[in-house]
Parts: sequence; structure tokens; C-alpha cells
Amino acid sequence: MTANVTLSASAARQINTILAGQTAGTLLRVGVEGGGCSGFSYTFALDADVREDDQLIERDGAKVVIDEASLPFLDGSEIDYVDELIGAAFKIHNPNATAACGCGTSFSI
Repeated sequence: MTANVTLSASAARQINTILAGQTAGTLLRVGVEGGGCSGFSYTFALDADVREDDQLIERDGAKVVIDEASLPFLDGSEIDYVDELIGAAFKIHNPNATAACGCGTSFSI
């Protein structure tokens, strides 16, 4: 499956900043797993392995991979990085989510 997932310019800049201090070939892995107060939660991890069924997303040199099982949950989403008064974090603008928790790390469909 291929999903339409994009990176904002802000997310690409932050990913490049994070990966600058990592071993060459390291990228950001984004996924969805069961759990969290709304049913599903987003996962973020550094990874050097790109699997055959991963979808690779690139913008301005930043690379993100998403596993095949997570793709249907993220289709149409934008991965963003926000720096607000309450803190800075990656945020996923997910049109598939029908509800989300207050902290924005879990959602339901």
C-alpha cells in the first residue's frame, strides 16, 4: 500500500537537526500502535533500517519511513513540527482521526 503522507517544512528542518548528530543512514520512523487514551498512539523512533514494505517520505533532505501496517491510519496526514508556548513537538495532522486526546499523541478512528 502507498499512502499520501507529507512532511511540513518545519518538520523537515527539525528532522535534519536531529539526524545531524546521528550515524549516516539514520532516519525517523513514524508509526501507529494500539493503545493510548483514545485507542491508537503515534510512535517516533530513530532507525537505520528501511524494510521492503516501508514507505519512504523525503523533503529537503529529511527522510521518514512508515511501516505498511501504519499506512492506512496515516493516509492523507501531514507530519508537522510545532514550537508553542506549552512546548515543541512533532504533531500529526490526521484527517482520519475522529477524536484525539488532549496531548495529541493518541487518536481514534
